[in-house]
Amino acid sequence: MDWPVWILLASSAVEVLLAAVAIFFYLRLRQSEALIRALQERQGEFMEKLAWNTRLEQELVASFAERQEELTQLDAQLAQTATHLRRLLQEAERYTKSPEFLRHIIVSGRRRGQSPQALAQATGLTVDEVELILESEGR
Repeated sequence: MDWPVWILLASSAVEVLLAAVAIFFYLRLRQSEALIRALQERQGEFMEKLAWNTRLEQELVASFAERQEELTQLDAQLAQTATHLRRLLQEAERYTKSPEFLRHIIVSGRRRGQSPQALAQATGLTVDEVELILESEGR
């Protein structure tokens, strides 16, 4: 065979090889494009989930702040109530320790038929003090 035939065959083989390489790269390009589209879709889904998580976190933080504010208000109310109850308790203690109240308890207990010993135990006084109060009321 002559040189021109070899050159023609070699150039044809190179052209076929180049066409095969071009087809190969084209197919790889299509696969890469499909992969890129899939990654973009996943990225979009990820961004949506991230935005949803951000909204959820903001709602939780807002809810937490509201709960903290409510707890602060409840604590203040509780402190006021405790102060008010302490005052009432002190007033009740002063009233129950007043001589008039003790006298009233002893006299009303005696009318119900309680013994001086039971009245002394209930009021925290001695039996002699209870009898003295009963004698002073009897006059």
